[in-house]
Amino acid sequence: MAHAIVYSRLGSPDVLHLTEIVVPAPGAGEVAVRIEAAGVNPIDTKLRAGIRPSPPIVEPRRVGSDGAGVVTAVGADVEGFRPGDAVVLFGGEGLYASDVVVEAARVLPRPAQVSAAQGAALGIPVATGYQALRSLDVGPGDTLLLHAGSGAVGQATIQYAVLWGATVIATASPARFDRIRRLGATPVAYGEGLADRVRDAAPEGVTVAIDAAGTDEALHTSLELVEDRSRIATLVRGADADALGIRAFSGGSPHPLTDRQTAWRAEALPVTLALLAAGRFDLEAPRELPLAEAAEAHRLLESGAGGKIVLLP
Repeated sequence: MAHAIVYSRLGSPDVLHLTEIVVPAPGAGEVAVRIEAAGVNPIDTKLRAGIRPSPPIVEPRRVGSDGAGVVTAVGADVEGFRPGDAVVLFGGEGLYASDVVVEAARVLPRPAQVSAAQGAALGIPVATGYQALRSLDVGPGDTLLLHAGSGAVGQATIQYAVLWGATVIATASPARFDRIRRLGATPVAYGEGLADRVRDAAPEGVTVAIDAAGTDEALHTSLELVEDRSRIATLVRGADADALGIRAFSGGSPHPLTDRQTAWRAEALPVTLALLAAGRFDLEAPRELPLAEAAEAHRLLESGAGGKIVLLP
């Protein structure tokens, strides 16, 4: 029998529970996948807790948008996939599960060099960082101030910014400095005096900033150091962006992404899979928990545990 994580009311991680589900046969344009790993993302916890608005719950609600596994069946008119293919899923619904049916457009081939846990860890973090950098036109000659550089979004953002020729200054706790350096960025500790430490690390100035932390310190420091507010973006405090005169991408922004930004997000995953398979993208090993321990995964994420978490059915 197939299983999935659901919740029937908003609240703490304790509202999450494992239940049996019926998985239909794939219809036209759909693919059935046996999930081997599901990515846990901050948006999952915010929706569950009611921090991010969502429609009223009228039936048990599924969780999760990123995953990886193996195709078990394909529907009519689906080309390019067959049972047994290793795949990555992105932008899906209810992927904290053992088996799912998704639109074929949400499925990508998974290279042999990429494990299921790695594939499930990509989705939202990679799409978010890639799209933010593209939207801000980050490239050679830029010095990027990135807040929360050691998180999953931060690590992806560092690597693309460096790949595209930018210098990166990334905030993190000292315990994560080695990881930041390995990815090609200069780490600075957050906390009192942050702006001065960034000036010391970037004496020629900062040209662009991305806030993946959501703190007042991150926003105020970015405003202090970056002259052009159109090149400051928050990925977390979207509701505050207009009043500050800065940009916001997702993260509660009242403004939807443009078609071009949505296309960049879709482009990010196949590009990253190719780089990962070629050994040119450094993905920190995800922390793995059983699917039944989804509540614990949410507790860890909400406590600020570093790195990526995936669930294994």
